[in-house]
Amino acid sequence: MSTVSNAQETGVRDVKSAARTVELLELLAARRNRPARLRELSEALGAPRSSVYALIRTLVERGWVRVDATGTQYSIGIRALLAGTTYLDTDPYLRIVQPLITELSAELDETIHYGRLDRADVVYLATKESSRYIRPFSRVGRRLPAYSTALGKALLAERGESALDAHLPGQLTPLTPNTLTDRAALVADLERARDRGYAVDGGENSAGITCFGVALRYTSPASDAISCSVPLPGPDETRTAEIVEALERTRLAIERMAPVDPALEPDLSAGSGG
Repeated sequence: MSTVSNAQETGVRDVKSAARTVELLELLAARRNRPARLRELSEALGAPRSSVYALIRTLVERGWVRVDATGTQYSIGIRALLAGTTYLDTDPYLRIVQPLITELSAELDETIHYGRLDRADVVYLATKESSRYIRPFSRVGRRLPAYSTALGKALLAERGESALDAHLPGQLTPLTPNTLTDRAALVADLERARDRGYAVDGGENSAGITCFGVALRYTSPASDAISCSVPLPGPDETRTAEIVEALERTRLAIERMAPVDPALEPDLSAGSGG
């Protein structure tokens, strides 16, 4: 009896340890270029310094966490980069999307993004910058709140209101003065996006940038989207129509080339009997 109990307890501890490892890596990744001290990590994780230190030392030895020359500040390690690169290299959709958003960016001479919904965030998997205004950093790997981005809102609009809780934080925090922080206002905005077929971020995520996004429906519900970013004050009606038409054309091209989601395939066995 005690053996079974110990095994069960060990199993629970192993799961907790794995969860804490993931939480630690996500915390360091979210800080980007800001290293953290042991005290900061311990407080953020709500765990004793001794257990966090033991975990960090293991991750440092394996290359998942990097420590500075003083041995007191920690940041994400090179193994995380290798894992992320493998994810991108093996993604069946990215290899299709990448050349098409490159063509779209050249056609419009605007910045085009490709992102994927991950819980309450959108993760950027590819970006092709406009030749007119190049950012000094890459967006690939960045995560932003779904509720404040055209990518995210295009994907949230594909879901009913009852399904939004899984993709929204308890509180909608403003990123700019234009961010929609009232849930009712956000739901209404998503309904408009659903009706017209594309979402709009009017400077809600980055001040000075408006963005148009469309969902890619090669999975159900859609988990990926593409968007076009334009500096404010934004395009006029003619230019907006041009951008939306080009996004829609690229969306259809991507969906035609993408692997078929089994959930979208018809059930040929239904009705096959006499």
